[in-house]
Amino acid sequence: MSTTTATPPAATPPIGPARTLATAGRVLRQLTHDPRTIALLLLIPVVLITLLRYVFDGSPQTFDSIGASLLGIFPLITMFLVTSIATLRERTSGTLERLLAMPLGKGDLIAGYALAFGAVAVVQSLLATGLSVWALGLDVTGSPWLLLLVAVLDALLGTALGLFVSAFAASEFQAVQFMPAVIFPQLLLCGLFIPRDQMAPVLEAVSDVLPMSYAVDGMNEVLHHADITGAFVRDVGIVAGCALVVLALGAATLRRRTT
Repeated sequence: MSTTTATPPAATPPIGPARTLATAGRVLRQLTHDPRTIALLLLIPVVLITLLRYVFDGSPQTFDSIGASLLGIFPLITMFLVTSIATLRERTSGTLERLLAMPLGKGDLIAGYALAFGAVAVVQSLLATGLSVWALGLDVTGSPWLLLLVAVLDALLGTALGLFVSAFAASEFQAVQFMPAVIFPQLLLCGLFIPRDQMAPVLEAVSDVLPMSYAVDGMNEVLHHADITGAFVRDVGIVAGCALVVLALGAATLRRRTT
């Protein structure tokens, strides 16, 4: 007598292109129904850069020296804020639990969010970089396209950090509270206000492990050098690598619900 052995179901791959694209499409559709979030993502960096330009209207050299750095900092901050709140809202509303009950893994969800907000980051960075260079007169020695590259990577890093910290927040208010803990120390130590090698040795050592420091360094390389330098490649690689590592951590710590 023959026996039939049941074949176990095939394991779902950690990340599937179709599932990731479907998640990204859903996030983008949600964004189109939230004009305030779109305004925050696309218009606020443009408004802040414009405001900064006219604050230093009598000292265009000052605008040139810090404007490029802020092109990387503003996208990181706005993407961090929006992504952390949006992901937390998915969890507290029960949407995340329903999605993960489907053939959708944490990797699909994180990759889909990164892809959707990455697309928004490209538009955001195009607007801010184009306005700064061609309308506000930001004087850069290197290619504006390299500024755009760093700005997009910074926005992706902000997205990754937002996805990661959302796992540790129980409310939208707590998600906002993570900004002073995660973003502000990097802002103070990234070299925007004073060169990092002029800081106290302990603070310089801390700044050496913060990704925003390399975002600012990369922008400054484009500001002062016509060609792609080895330091620029290093800075871009570190920012991109940090974004990937934090995305992986975000997938590992993502919870279905807020308890």
